Amino acid sequence: MEELKNDKIERVLGIYTKLLNGYLINKSEEAKNYGVNERSIQRDIDDIRNFLELDSEKTGCINSVVYDRIGKGYRLEQIYRSRLTNGEILALCKILLDSRALLKSEMTELLDKLISCCVPKNNQKLVADLIRNETFHYVEPRHKTHFMDTMWKIGQAIRNCQYIEIYYLRLKDKTVVKRKVKPTAIMFSEYYFYLTAFIDDKKVRNNFDVVNDSFPTIYRMDRIKKLKVLNEKFHIPYSSRFEEGEFRKRIQFMYGGKLQKIKFRYSGLDIDAVLDRLPTAKVLSEKDGVYTISAEVFGSGIDMWLRSQGECVTVINDT
Repeated sequence: MEELKNDKIERVLGIYTKLLNGYLINKSEEAKNYGVNERSIQRDIDDIRNFLELDSEKTGCINSVVYDRIGKGYRLEQIYRSRLTNGEILALCKILLDSRALLKSEMTELLDKLISCCVPKNNQKLVADLIRNETFHYVEPRHKTHFMDTMWKIGQAIRNCQYIEIYYLRLKDKTVVKRKVKPTAIMFSEYYFYLTAFIDDKKVRNNFDVVNDSFPTIYRMDRIKKLKVLNEKFHIPYSSRFEEGEFRKRIQFMYGGKLQKIKFRYSGLDIDAVLDRLPTAKVLSEKDGVYTISAEVFGSGIDMWLRSQGECVTVINDT
């Protein structure tokens, strides 16, 4: 009995070693090599599969024994790495905490899920300890609104090209207005999530700062008081699709307005911080540590940023 057990261990380890080394395992050939039937080899492969499944919980590497129909045999395939490294999860947690985008209860729950699901068990306490103080002193946004379900519904409407009807708390007069819009994207900036959408209603558009604006209107997610996804669909040609990545490069603080080009001189110490803040910025020249920069931007938010730089920035008005 002991001999049979040793034979099985030797056989399983032999097959496992071949799989690790990239060999294709043919059941009939292995059955001949070990003097057993193919059912025994199949059980060995199933045992290896079970071991790999348990091992993935510890290592974070999900490996699987798959059948290769072309090669007519079994091979080892690493599907993906399910666990994040300690540095990766710490970076994500820090970014989330610094965003201050969620209520404290939501943020705490999200961080706990990230750590428990994405970090090997023996490292979970270490990561949790590194963010404990920041989590304890976390300051949630003043709106105190739960909006993630609303955001998910909007995301589905964007994917399905469905009109939505929203009741929105307007900032300038604190009134709630009803809008039927074409949702195009969900964006995040400076502590808040935003919906960008197009309005068909010409009466509403006539009140815009920029009449016949070709860019979407921006709505802060937490100010959407009521949402209804309509069965009515819209179509935007592929050539005219809204590209939030390009839009995001040009907008500051999610303030609407027209597309414009700006030019200014920067005399501060960190030019990289300026270029990172304004992804479309280009350095036209540099002399004695003073940079002349141009950028294409959208909306009036850029004025806030320029003023925040104090004496380090001088706007150039081309004539």
